[in-house]
Amino acid sequence: MSAPVLALISLAGGVPDRGSLEAASLARRVAGELGAPLEAVLVADPASGRSAAASLAGLGLGAAIVVEHPELTLDHPDAWAAAIAQVVEARGAVAVVGSGTERGNELLGRVAARIGQPMAANCLTVEAGDRYRLTRQRWAGSLLEDCWLDASVRLMTAAPNAVAIDVPDASAAPAVEAVKVTLTPADLAVHVTSRDAPERGRISLADAKVVVGGGRGVGSGEGFGDLEELAGLLGGAVGGSRVVTSAGWRPHSDQIGQTGLRIAPDVYIACGISGAIQHIVGCKAAKHILAINTDAEAPIMGVADYAVIGDLHTVVPAISAEIRRRRGMTS
Repeated sequence: MSAPVLALISLAGGVPDRGSLEAASLARRVAGELGAPLEAVLVADPASGRSAAASLAGLGLGAAIVVEHPELTLDHPDAWAAAIAQVVEARGAVAVVGSGTERGNELLGRVAARIGQPMAANCLTVEAGDRYRLTRQRWAGSLLEDCWLDASVRLMTAAPNAVAIDVPDASAAPAVEAVKVTLTPADLAVHVTSRDAPERGRISLADAKVVVGGGRGVGSGEGFGDLEELAGLLGGAVGGSRVVTSAGWRPHSDQIGQTGLRIAPDVYIACGISGAIQHIVGCKAAKHILAINTDAEAPIMGVADYAVIGDLHTVVPAISAEIRRRRGMTS
């Protein structure tokens, strides 16, 4: 069998997350150009990986690989890098594609260091052959770079919210194959000790169809009450700029931008956000952007589809009131 292309798959709610579907789609195109088989490596515990195999139908995968080691959990970044490096060697992989999320880039970067190969992050397109020609995002997405990637194993991540996800076809769910790996105490030394549990029933920023974002113009943590009300009426989620999280008005998990989350909702409502390039990177994949700001010259206006020039603490409650009126809600 020819050398495979591997797609790294992480799960959310027992199914592949968006970033993994983007990575699998890019990996499938690479495999198609090479005439190589496509396989998935599930970055999950073996039980969850086996359970998720059925959700991988339609992705053109020939195998779904689960990694087995009694001490390996999702909380061990170095151990996962070691495990994936061993899978790459065991399968004789010619290329590996992962998600261009913060965690995905970190994981594949660690793999690259272990196997002594270069890694290209945030790829948009790949022309595979004897040499790989890539187009990828640089400088927070403000620059597109065309480059060559030469290596014995090509390691790449797919740019978040920028690679089209393939429509599932009639291909069957892949067979699950287990690969046992060997890990050292050093591999397992670095691990996550605790996590902030999300609020029950809260819509995540990554999945929300509507996101209401707040910036310096909100004024305080308490000022987000108006934004929370609007998001609740629209079935959306609330996020913030870096200024907001640095000030402690919102947790870092709510930060939208280059060093936070990159979102792709149907509608993004930016309230009191000036629009620094680092924030634009995080929201530019939204289908529509509405900016609410007192400054008609704010940079956010350059990317907004619609704008309201005014005080967000007047405009946002007015929008919420109109939604309630149209729905016949008394309060």
